[in-house]
Amino acid sequence: MPRRYVARRSPIHGNGVFATAPISKGEEIIEYKGTLVTHAEADERYGDGGETGHTFLFTLNDEYIIDANRKGNTARWINHSCAPNCRAVIEESASGDPRKDRVLIEAIRDIAPGEELTYDYGIVLDVPHTPRLKKLWRCLCGAPNCTGTLLKPKR
Repeated sequence: MPRRYVARRSPIHGNGVFATAPISKGEEIIEYKGTLVTHAEADERYGDGGETGHTFLFTLNDEYIIDANRKGNTARWINHSCAPNCRAVIEESASGDPRKDRVLIEAIRDIAPGEELTYDYGIVLDVPHTPRLKKLWRCLCGAPNCTGTLLKPKR
């Protein structure tokens, strides 16, 4: 099956991923890939306070994170939106091995060719959400319901 998406410059932020063919609601589009690291390894490499405002890290489960900075694929370029057309689904391994869990990006509505693929990153930081951090994690999606930040309230 030919790829139904392409990565290119985005009006939202940096690079983005765009549909090149119609994508139906519920379709699995791409798996988010990269190097599997523990939470401690990710903290050692990148810090744990969300100080960059940019990340290719995806929390897979309580033990592992996918680091798309290393061996990442096109999925790492999918931008955040407060009005997304996709969602990230964590598929747990049938064997129960947390190293074999996967992150799949699927459409939550029909997507037309030319539309940018987006999902809600749902970033939760364990540090106080200061005005500086909110600015660092500023949302540029342009949706009418945009919250202005990629950060979610702490649970």
